[in-house]
Amino acid sequence: MGRAFEVRKASMAKTAAAKVKVYSRYGKEIYIAAKSGEPNPEMNVELARIIEKAKADQVPSDIIKRAIDKAKGGADDHYDSLRYEGFGPGSSTIIVDCLTNNTNRTFGEVRNCFTKTNSKVGVNGSVSHAYDQVGILTFNANDEDEILEVLLMADVDVIEIESDEDEISAIVNPKDLYLAKEVLEKELNIKDFLTLEIAMLAHEHQKLNEEDQRQFDKLLSMLDDCEDVQNVYHNITL
Repeated sequence: MGRAFEVRKASMAKTAAAKVKVYSRYGKEIYIAAKSGEPNPEMNVELARIIEKAKADQVPSDIIKRAIDKAKGGADDHYDSLRYEGFGPGSSTIIVDCLTNNTNRTFGEVRNCFTKTNSKVGVNGSVSHAYDQVGILTFNANDEDEILEVLLMADVDVIEIESDEDEISAIVNPKDLYLAKEVLEKELNIKDFLTLEIAMLAHEHQKLNEEDQRQFDKLLSMLDDCEDVQNVYHNITL
C-alpha cells in the first residue's frame, strides 16, 4: 500500500470513534473560532476552515449551528490548546493535541495514559521534529497525474500525491489546503472529501512487535477516552 494509505490509517489516527465524542470535540473548536473572531464563516477564515473539516467528518449542521449560536450568545467558556509529545511502546512516537478548560486535569489524564502503557511524556520538541505539518485532502479519484497537474496549475504547493485503489490523497503545504480544495471542486467537480485536515505526518513509519502493539493499542484507546484529547498523531503502521 502507498503512503496515502498510511496517512489515513496510521499517521492521522483520530481519537473519538464514537460520534458523540466527535461532535463534542468539533463543538469546542467551532465555539473557540467563533468566539475569538466574527461568528460568521464568511468573515472568519479559521471558523470556515473548522466547519469544512467538521462537514468532511460528517458532523451534522445543527451541531455546528449550536456551537456558533453559543459563541454569539455571549457564553464565556475558555479553552487552552495544549500539545503533548511522547514516546510509546517500542519505537513509537506520539503527538497529542488537546483543548481544555483545566490544564492540570488534562496533563494528569494524558500522563496517566502514558504511564500505564510503559510510555513516557517528553518535552516540547522531543517528537515533533520528526514530523511535518501538512494539509491532507483524500477523495475518490483514480488519476494522480490529472490531480497533480490541476493543483500545480493553480500554484498549490504540492508535497506528494498518492493513490490507494480508488482513493487519492493530496498532501500539500498547510497554507494551501483550502486553495487546493477550491481548485479540486471547481476544476474536477470533487465535492466529497474523506479527509480535509491540517495534520502532523511522521517522516518515517515503524512496525511494532505483538506485545508492543498491544500496549500501543491500549495507549490509543486510553487517550480516546480522554474528553480533552482532540487528535492523536503517531508513526506506527497499524
